[in-house]
Parts: sequence; C-alpha cells; structure tokens
Amino acid sequence: APGFKLPRLYSLFFLVIEPLSALVGAYYAHFQPSTYLTLTNPSSPASKNLPLSTNIVLTQLANLYLLFALNEALVLRSTSDLTVWRTVLVGLLIADFGHLYSVKSLGLGIYWKLWEWNSMAWGNVGFVYAGACMRMCFLSGVGL
Repeated sequence: APGFKLPRLYSLFFLVIEPLSALVGAYYAHFQPSTYLTLTNPSSPASKNLPLSTNIVLTQLANLYLLFALNEALVLRSTSDLTVWRTVLVGLLIADFGHLYSVKSLGLGIYWKLWEWNSMAWGNVGFVYAGACMRMCFLSGVGL
C-alpha cells in the first residue's frame, strides 16, 4: 500500500536514532579499534598495536554499520511504500538475530544480566533488543 503515514515513534527511531547509533558504532570500529574490542570483551583487553587483519576486519565492520545507517536514513526516508519498508525491516530483523548470536561466546549472561553491561553491551544487546522489538511491532502492524 503506497503512501502510508509513518507514525512519529517509528520515524524517530528508524530514520534518526538508529542510523546515528550505527554511525557511532562505525566510528569506534574504524577510528578506535582497541577501545571497540576492549569494550566488547573487557576480560580480554586489546593492545594498541592490533594485527593488520584485525584492523581490516574492523574497518569492514565499520563499513557495514555505515551501510546499515544509510539504508535506514536514506532508503527508508526516500519512500512511503509500505512494501519497501517491510522488506528492509525484515532484513534488518534477521541481522538483529545474527548480531545477538555473535556475542554468544561471552556467555548466556550477556543476554540478560543488564546490571553487568557496559556501554558496548548496551549497544550490542540492549539496543539491538530495542531495534528488534521496534521492527517486530512495525512488521506486525502495531500503530500503523
């Protein structure tokens, strides 16, 4: 159904908050790689002299965060076609589950011991929970 009216909460989250948070992740992955790695797993702090392969992989990750931000901020902003919105958000929801799966090696507590979370865990788990919930609500038609 072309021309749907996007509710303000979805607009704020998908077109502003989430793209900006993805840009923050891209910044840290590319420009502050040691900090990014140390915050990801504080029990294994990263040295300042990371292997070249690690820097390459973190720059690739930063690029994917940038793609994520651009898809939401530009692609979704450019259309009022509900089919396009749903297609993009289904893809991002699948990525949410992949992102949550990626931290499993930190132990099951990473998923629920929020009192132990640092800023990275809040981003990697808490914010991903929020994004996945927003996507599931949108895809279920809540508020549309």
